[in-house]
Amino acid sequence: MSWITSVYWFDLSLYLGLLVLGTFCFGHFESWKPRWRRVLKVVLFTAIFAGLLQLGGRPLAWGFLGSLLLLVLYVHAVWLPRHGINGWTGEPREKYLALVARRR
Repeated sequence: MSWITSVYWFDLSLYLGLLVLGTFCFGHFESWKPRWRRVLKVVLFTAIFAGLLQLGGRPLAWGFLGSLLLLVLYVHAVWLPRHGINGWTGEPREKYLALVARRR
């Protein structure tokens, strides 16, 4: 039996695996959000990724995720430290929560 990686389900399962890993490792930073918003985020981004896979193909879907990754890196490496927050640990926690509460 051989793996067929040219199907959309492979990309979708890889994406969902990365999403689960990210949620497991970094989900505690969003613990202040209501559950329905966290679930909606997962459903929305999965639908966007699946739609991009279907309509634009692999390069567009993975390019979209790559651009989101660049945005996340900018926020954690530049924007958060400018506001006095460690981009890796989210400390000081009170300052982080006050900053993200302002952004809602």
